[in-house]
Amino acid sequence: MPTRLKTPAFMALLLGSGFLCLCTGTAADTTLAPFSGLAALDEQSGWEPLTFPGIKQHSRYQLENDDGVQVIRADTSGGASGLIARVSTQPGESLILRWRWKVSNVFEQGDARSKSGDDYPARIYVAFVFQPEKAGWLERTKRKAAALIFGEELPGNALNYIWANKLPAGTMIPNPYTDQTRMVAVNSGMERAGRWVSVERDIVADYREAFGEEPPALAGIAIMSDSDNTGETATAWYGDISLTTDP
Repeated sequence: MPTRLKTPAFMALLLGSGFLCLCTGTAADTTLAPFSGLAALDEQSGWEPLTFPGIKQHSRYQLENDDGVQVIRADTSGGASGLIARVSTQPGESLILRWRWKVSNVFEQGDARSKSGDDYPARIYVAFVFQPEKAGWLERTKRKAAALIFGEELPGNALNYIWANKLPAGTMIPNPYTDQTRMVAVNSGMERAGRWVSVERDIVADYREAFGEEPPALAGIAIMSDSDNTGETATAWYGDISLTTDP
């Protein structure tokens, strides 16, 4: 079954953590199925559809050969959807997220600081489990209601690594809908568009900078190319994504 959420009002109401997925196990499972080895994008692939109630037009994801290597191609044109992998691991002192990606273009109307510009040709979500002991009564109540409605609990804080449209690379800001999600611009603008870019991030260090505390367990990782706010068009390519405990 596709994982579902809603932008923007639903996510603002329910603290905008990124997607409806919560995997609370504590085993050190950092395995992400590599795109280069998938036979198909199906239920056995380890990546499931991430869709949004109220958004009928979805981005399109398909396997594609790029210079002899199989990657994911994502096409978005006024829609939004993604692919999510459920991950369960305690981050420890360091947890390195590595990937490579490429985009055809950025969005002229895209702006990470505004709700109307909250679209990106490529982004990677990292969501963490919810910590009820640190939440207020109202937040806990909202989350209980969401779990009853959707049959899954919401995760907690999230890091959102983006190929930004205008936000300078290296900038970290709150999501325009919620401060429980931080937007991290790892690439920006057209300068490197059309070329593969390799990225490496220590998500423990990023979480500490974003939220001022140690991260809880991971809940899941998703890729998404979306343009439902701006109505623009872009193509992105995602190479294999990996999580390792060694720097």
